[in-house]
Amino acid sequence: MSELITAELVDLDLSAATKDAAARSLAERMVAAHRVTDLDGFLADVAAREAQMPTGLDGGIGIPHCRSEHVNAPTLAFGRSAAGIDFGAADGPADLIFLIAAPAGADDDHLTILSGLARRLMAPEFTAALRAGTDPAAVAALIRGEEPVEEPAPEAEGTEPEAGPEPEAVEAAGSVPFRIVAVTSCPTGIAHTYMAAESLAAAGRAEGVEVTVETQGSGGFKKLDPAVIAAADAVIWAHDVEVREKARFRGKPLVDVGVKAGINRPAELIAEARRKAERGEIAAVSEADGGKDSGDGEAGRSGTDHAHFGVRLRTYLMSGVSYMVPFVAAGGLLIALSFAIGGYEIASAKSVADHFVWGEADSWAALLNQIGSAAFAFLVPVLAGYIAYGMADRSALVPGFVGGSIALTVNAGFLGGLVAGLLAGAVVMAIQRVPVHATLRGIMPVLVIPLIASAVVGILMFIVVGKPIASLQNALTDWLNGLSGSNAVILGVVLGLMMCFDMGGPLNKVAYAFAVGGLADPTDGSLKVMAAVMAAGMVPPLAMALATTVRKKLFTKTERENGRAAWVLGASFITEGAIPFAAADPLRVIPSVMAGGAVTGALSMAFGATLRAPHGGVFVVPLIGEPFLYLLAIAAGTLVATALVVLLKGARRAAPDAAGEAGATGSDDSRVTVAA
Repeated sequence: MSELITAELVDLDLSAATKDAAARSLAERMVAAHRVTDLDGFLADVAAREAQMPTGLDGGIGIPHCRSEHVNAPTLAFGRSAAGIDFGAADGPADLIFLIAAPAGADDDHLTILSGLARRLMAPEFTAALRAGTDPAAVAALIRGEEPVEEPAPEAEGTEPEAGPEPEAVEAAGSVPFRIVAVTSCPTGIAHTYMAAESLAAAGRAEGVEVTVETQGSGGFKKLDPAVIAAADAVIWAHDVEVREKARFRGKPLVDVGVKAGINRPAELIAEARRKAERGEIAAVSEADGGKDSGDGEAGRSGTDHAHFGVRLRTYLMSGVSYMVPFVAAGGLLIALSFAIGGYEIASAKSVADHFVWGEADSWAALLNQIGSAAFAFLVPVLAGYIAYGMADRSALVPGFVGGSIALTVNAGFLGGLVAGLLAGAVVMAIQRVPVHATLRGIMPVLVIPLIASAVVGILMFIVVGKPIASLQNALTDWLNGLSGSNAVILGVVLGLMMCFDMGGPLNKVAYAFAVGGLADPTDGSLKVMAAVMAAGMVPPLAMALATTVRKKLFTKTERENGRAAWVLGASFITEGAIPFAAADPLRVIPSVMAGGAVTGALSMAFGATLRAPHGGVFVVPLIGEPFLYLLAIAAGTLVATALVVLLKGARRAAPDAAGEAGATGSDDSRVTVAA
């Protein structure tokens, strides 16, 4: 610990008013100590970690932390705030702030030391000593473990503080203690993971419960002994990333919550685990299932089961889209290749099962077209099936696929698939809540649930919702076919903004799925939409590649290397190639590429460009209607995005210099204003 924190990294009078200002103030000490190489890059990594989950803990503690390529040595800075700073804890502001910086490749020894600090923060006497310290050097020594922490005095002379029975004492008295195995994990595996482990273990000692914890840090984990798991009476998962090898815990009562619940209310979790064990509630856990039982208001399975409805809905839809994309890529490119060989009329060729000539190019074109069309026929069922799967796991696959297939039968198309998937997931979740006898539990997931849910979803799709959705789909298709002039341009702007806002995220996928859905039954309007979507999606990586080429000094060495790869990614329509740039500087990069995408989408629609391939970037230019104007639209949007990002980054670089020349005082508030 001695190399992690020194007196220079301690601020006992932290005057920052916000968590961003606090992180900047402590990070500046790290820069001065030559532990951080790029202040803004490091702060962007801290902000990205904070966006995953607030780092405030009950008891007045804030622990912003991250792994970053801008850190050259594991470092810890400590600040104490008299006014308190909001880090998102339920009980209010934090007065003890620890900024933990770990290199991207931090070794296990350093992470073990940092985890030791996280565990010590669970001790009230340690935090009390931190609040009472007056000398930075002494506080640094306390954090390093070089200064002893005095135990709190007993409440009255001759008495001892109340404590629960030790597990050994319980066992000695003739009874076997209640045994719990737990898994704790957080996105970085540095702080919350180990604090939750310590909190659960301490609560277990107080309650006379034997708690054995497996910490799944991001750098790896040591598995619990299978014998320990087998002997356990219940399982607790306190996690915000997926639990690894979860099938090991099958057949046990399960409490599934977010990692903060493990820190803040471990006794409640232990009590809930005992109740579930007494009731004989056995969680159905597989490698694809994170468990459903929680009762917690924080993140449950993978951090989403108990999240806000909008967050969960987005996760369900993204599950369906992610499984659909490979079908789109394979089927769409096969169809595109068939058009390149045999022309668009090849779509009406006879079945190759009845007529195929090995030496004829048209026969090969028809073969590729019909294979691609077969793949395309799965788009809506796969979308619906895996939306349902995201909601209710494997039991929902069958009703989801059935509902998606019915959506095609009643001509409800892409929208029908979305509704069918959500219906199937909801029906299965409702059935899963019905209590059943233990003898039926084994056949519920493989027989009873798929049977009942498929029947219910089928009835709803055929009789109730299918036809209204089909009418809406037809109206949408007619609207697309009738787009011209300003209406088409406005749609292009909207699609361009969606494609570039989150670069592969939910909005991007919604716009892309909307465009691909039109290719299943192509019209002039849907082909224009597909062209605008792909053109706009190419802009972010191309713009960042160009910006790193023309203004290298505005970017780090790593970003310049990413810029070289972004040329190929952008040309291939892989929008995610711009994500590293957006993560490092979202306030400048995202608005810039959105503006460029909007320009490209509008121009593509205005030029009347069409596209029959769902993917491929510049490599499918022969399949594009008005190819020269199409490429011109991409170039225009790329130039706009590049100019804006260079302008905004240049202004950020110039602002601190101007402030320094004017003799700025460098207060926290002024630094935040400049950085924003």
